[in-house]
Amino acid sequence: MQAGERVSQNTDLSAFKPAWWLKNCHLQTIFAKYLAPKLPVALTAELFDLPDGDELMLHWGSVQPNAQTPLVLLLHGLEGNFRSHYVRGMMHSLQRQGFACMLMHFRGCHGEANKLPRAYHSGDTADVGVVIRMLQQRFPNTPLAAVGFSLGGNVLMKYCGEQAEHCPLQAAVAVSAPLQLSASADRINQGFSRVYQRYLLGRLKATMQRKLKKHQPFPLPLSTADVQQLRTIRQFDDLLTAPLHGFADAADYYNKASAKPYLARITKPCLLIHAKDDPFLAPSVIPSQPQPPLQLLLSNHGGHVGFISGGSPWRPTYWLDLIIPAFLQQHLRSNTDANSIPAIEPGNITGID
Repeated sequence: MQAGERVSQNTDLSAFKPAWWLKNCHLQTIFAKYLAPKLPVALTAELFDLPDGDELMLHWGSVQPNAQTPLVLLLHGLEGNFRSHYVRGMMHSLQRQGFACMLMHFRGCHGEANKLPRAYHSGDTADVGVVIRMLQQRFPNTPLAAVGFSLGGNVLMKYCGEQAEHCPLQAAVAVSAPLQLSASADRINQGFSRVYQRYLLGRLKATMQRKLKKHQPFPLPLSTADVQQLRTIRQFDDLLTAPLHGFADAADYYNKASAKPYLARITKPCLLIHAKDDPFLAPSVIPSQPQPPLQLLLSNHGGHVGFISGGSPWRPTYWLDLIIPAFLQQHLRSNTDANSIPAIEPGNITGID
């Protein structure tokens, strides 16, 4: 979606066709991150207290939720925040379509260390549940939905499956979600994908170094040198993520935190968006035969949270900013013009370009 563009009736939302100049999965992934326009999004920050004494940072958009204006909760990816390109692009697009939106930062992701030694992880649905209950209390008549990107998508789908028929969300979307964590940890340690692993691991280690300095004594017998010598995401999860959050090891964490086993329990309309060439995710991550109300949009191309189309590098179209508002509009009561966004046909759309 180009800056300032609204979804129109003649927009084809049933298929993604990558830009001819971005057929490569790495170009899709990297272009989206570094060359996406810095869209103007007015945000209001709120420090939200958690029951265990910790805190989360929430960033609210400028549109106010009410009975006619649905509220969309956004969940970012690993070490993401309100500056992440996909967050700002989605908030900008959703608000233009008449939705209110709010970003929940996972613990410690808003730029300052959280109060407790613990952090967040791919299966941590408890904080999401607390925030959603707060939204229900503040806006009892407002329809609720959620969109999760990458790690946030896994958390969101696991939450929807755990809640099953009690899920308070009317709809949810997960983009490039690592629904099978062990396979994803293996995939990102292969070939050029190690470049992404090195980047993410560097951010994780920097966050953990700050925690080690802030929390003394630390609940794990670790030094800054121990953290610095880690070379893979799996090693980080084995040494830190797992024991810090009550798991025996990385294998136990991956097994219990993966959302894929929970998909069959989902009872509310949910959309999974994946690309076959995602450099972060193994093919086994993608469910082979999802059943309604779960839908799958599976494209051959798109990279990881990329999905950029358009005929010119100077006028790219960000397909996620079209398809996600369309899906949510289909399943939420809203004061937006129902004719402005065409419906997605039921069923699973796979093998598209």
